[in-house]
Amino acid sequence: MKIISVAFKNLQRKKIRTFLTIGGVAIAVGVLVSLMGFDAGYQKSLTNDIDKMGYQVLVTAKGCPYEAATLMLKGGGGLRYMEQSVYDKIAKDPRIERISPQLAATEFDKDRQNGQGGIVLYMGVSNSYLELKPWSKFKSGKWFSNDDADEVIIGYEAAELEQRVPGDEMLVPNLNKVLKVVGIFERTGTQDDGVIFIPLKTAQRIFDLPGKLTGIGIKLKEIGSLGDFEESLYNEPGIQVISMAQVKGTIFNLVSSSKVMTNSVAIIAILIAVIGVINTILMSVFERTKEIGVMKAIGASRLDVFRIIWLETTLICVLGGIIGDIVAILGTSAVEHIIRQILPYAPAGKLVIITPGLMIGSFLGAVVMGLIAGIYPAFRASSMRPVEAIRLGD
Repeated sequence: MKIISVAFKNLQRKKIRTFLTIGGVAIAVGVLVSLMGFDAGYQKSLTNDIDKMGYQVLVTAKGCPYEAATLMLKGGGGLRYMEQSVYDKIAKDPRIERISPQLAATEFDKDRQNGQGGIVLYMGVSNSYLELKPWSKFKSGKWFSNDDADEVIIGYEAAELEQRVPGDEMLVPNLNKVLKVVGIFERTGTQDDGVIFIPLKTAQRIFDLPGKLTGIGIKLKEIGSLGDFEESLYNEPGIQVISMAQVKGTIFNLVSSSKVMTNSVAIIAILIAVIGVINTILMSVFERTKEIGVMKAIGASRLDVFRIIWLETTLICVLGGIIGDIVAILGTSAVEHIIRQILPYAPAGKLVIITPGLMIGSFLGAVVMGLIAGIYPAFRASSMRPVEAIRLGD
């Protein structure tokens, strides 16, 4: 305990320098924790979004597979159309347990976002939508009265944004079409929360897309038949087949590539912090050369000096690690906001998840960083000869 007290008092001699060094360590640890939390949160949110799509296969019109993936996850982007006859043909396959057609459409609403304007996403669906996604529950209201009604059901977040309740009317921008709100879905934590749902036939009518679809969601009776099922559709003209595993793997590969770059930035930040710690402690050692010489002259051993300097370095990194963890936790919301501004197609849910295990790991990492960074300054101080140290100190 006496050595700890001495080390702590030594750090207080140059408070500003010590504070800046601890700040450098805290920033490095905070960046690392945030990046690792983002990696865990993004993958969990993306997996949750894909699993809650409710189907294993998506059939879309031929086009860019990345646009098709965006269509699947967001309901917009790359809106290519296929004939409903494709759905009628596929639906006869005995390997299918559930199948649901969909027609995505977007309209620009100039009154959204405080007058700045924004895109409104509409999704034409059939009664099979609820069969494919049984977890979709109503917060209020009910399902459409019929399959060609001028009605809408609004996702949870869209309802909050639009400030609508069952019984209200909604105007479809640019189409001068009024639809009645009959239901509000409960929050699902997926992109469906921001969608406005319309009966499929109504969507085809009001958007002037008779007999057109943008996608077909399919869930098979046996997941083992997925390969054969996809192979049987490859020869169908004008369509492409995308499996959930394929989309998940493609996106995770892209995320992994960017993860290497971001982790490299974090490692560089940590190296800079380590260099800063070593520099701070070395400066402290040089300034206290005479004092160290006197300590050794009155009986302090090399191990005593080594332990004091080593402990000073470790204390800086430990404090930096604790502050870095706190900063990362407090800054989670800000980091998520920035990520969503940079990545508008990020999945729903928490994008940064900082777990107790991650915090403990980062803290232990800071301790190890302090132990390593302190070896050279401590060795340098303990190796001083008392007479030479006193003479050089003068």
